Amino acid sequence: MNNLVKVENEPTWFTEKRQQALELVSKLPSPKMQRFDFRDWQLTPPTIKIIKTKLPKAENFVLMDIFEAMNEYPDLIKQYFMNKVIKFDENKLTAYHTAYLNQGILLYVPKNIVVEKPIEVELNQDSTQPFVSHILIIAEENSQFSFIQRMKTKGDGKSVANCVVEVVALPNSEVKYAAVDELGKNVTSYLSRRAFVDDNAYVDWSIGLMNEGDTVADFDTDLVGEGAHSEIKVVDITTGDQQEGVNTRVTNYGKHSIGNINQRGVIADKSKLIFNGIGHIIKGASGANAEQQNRVLMMSSDAHGDANPILLIDENDVLAGHAASVGQVDQNQLYYLMSRGLDQKTAQRLVIRGFLGDVLVSIPSKPIRQELIQTIERKLADGQNKTTDQR
Repeated sequence: MNNLVKVENEPTWFTEKRQQALELVSKLPSPKMQRFDFRDWQLTPPTIKIIKTKLPKAENFVLMDIFEAMNEYPDLIKQYFMNKVIKFDENKLTAYHTAYLNQGILLYVPKNIVVEKPIEVELNQDSTQPFVSHILIIAEENSQFSFIQRMKTKGDGKSVANCVVEVVALPNSEVKYAAVDELGKNVTSYLSRRAFVDDNAYVDWSIGLMNEGDTVADFDTDLVGEGAHSEIKVVDITTGDQQEGVNTRVTNYGKHSIGNINQRGVIADKSKLIFNGIGHIIKGASGANAEQQNRVLMMSSDAHGDANPILLIDENDVLAGHAASVGQVDQNQLYYLMSRGLDQKTAQRLVIRGFLGDVLVSIPSKPIRQELIQTIERKLADGQNKTTDQR
């Protein structure tokens, strides 16, 4: 049996949880994803080297390194970390995450607190080592805030990333979470973001997947309370020979709960992108509403894309619907723009901006919206330049 080295200043109870998770890594199955097989992707057992994150000053809420929080707020961490929202023993990757955690943040907003300014955090991966990061967000009753996360890789080393975000939204709270992921070309990534949404609470997800390497992403929301509400927007661009699989799921447990999914992806070169949109209304969730859109735009005949809407309805008195499409750039739109004097590259980027616009305009965070547009432009320009060079 493998044994983990105790991390300095880490409480014994968490070291024991690491060890328990480690023993499960080889026994548990990988998570399943429709039409996307990543079982052969390698996990690299890292030497646990704790990474500190620079955090902005917190005034009427708690924002701190998760390892410090284990000592200062042990009851809070024990109650919620890989225990309520995501179980550490769900699958091979959640067990791996718990065993080898090396970076993390706790954000705790007390009852009735409204944070006016967005809380912004940047996570930087050193590509010379695995990146196992955890963000635990707890919104107490009637709290309101926005959280912006940026994630980037420094260096060109080959490594893995296993990053988890857990959001606990207690009754009548409001959480707006926005993220731009830009992990490196040689980084194989597993990203899991999940929310537990209680009575009349609201969680808004706005996620830009701009990674350069192979990625598996699970975005899940459990609408547990009556009147719970979640909006999920995902924008994804793949280039080169990338492979990405994205599972976005909303499960309606509560009566009159609302969950909407809107995913848009652009695939270029020889890349592959699979969107699975899953809406599940549990029996007893009367008056629930589950709507989703999954759309993929193909920029190359060598690319492979799929958009799979899945509705699982176990209750009668509900509203549910879906839309899905996979298609190539509209040549009439391109011709129109080029007839007005634009070159082909510029015309293509404008068509793509229009395709993604429905999601981009619905992102509530203006800084993230602008940053995503700039990142999209840069990634598309880089891809077009590489194609030109290869010719």
